[in-house]
Amino acid sequence: MLPAWNDLNLREVSEQVRSGMFFAHVRAATGDSATSRQNCHPFRHGDWLFMHNGAIADFPVLRRGLDLAIPEELYRHKLGTTDSETIFYLLLANGLDRDPTAAYAATVGIVEGAMAAHSVSGPFRFAAIATDGRRLIAIRYSSDDRSPSLFYGLGVGGSRESVMILSEPSEEGDGHWAEVPEASIVYAGDGALHIEDFAPARVA
Repeated sequence: MLPAWNDLNLREVSEQVRSGMFFAHVRAATGDSATSRQNCHPFRHGDWLFMHNGAIADFPVLRRGLDLAIPEELYRHKLGTTDSETIFYLLLANGLDRDPTAAYAATVGIVEGAMAAHSVSGPFRFAAIATDGRRLIAIRYSSDDRSPSLFYGLGVGGSRESVMILSEPSEEGDGHWAEVPEASIVYAGDGALHIEDFAPARVA
């Protein structure tokens, strides 16, 4: 594995690829998850891609219980050991395809319920984005109101219909960027973008 800026294969492949949508993620490993391809974003299942910035505090304490909340038919596809991939498969199990807002609410509720059950006092910080190839669905949320940053840009790069969602605004076209508010979900597609307030579901 090589860093993106020094990967000759990436340079060769990227010259041949044309698409109306791109995902890119540079991983800074946290916790005890190994640095391996299985643990690198974006994670994929079916038509869905997912990537995440943030962490679940004391994830090793919670991992087994959270993994057990993933149905067997999905869990068999899970390859890595990160909290990010666990979140992704919980989202799929909670209906990401049918109702993304409800899936995010249920998943965050499950994570925070597990943290409370194990008396985990650290935060859950969650900036993430998922796509099915047609729409982008991003979230910015944290249990301590200190979410990782998330920005959106409209018309960046000279195209009036372009939408970009990044953890930090690009140096190009700074005037187009706005910060996603804390506790929000962003829906983007076909050049349009709207933002909804977000609250996790409460798990008994």
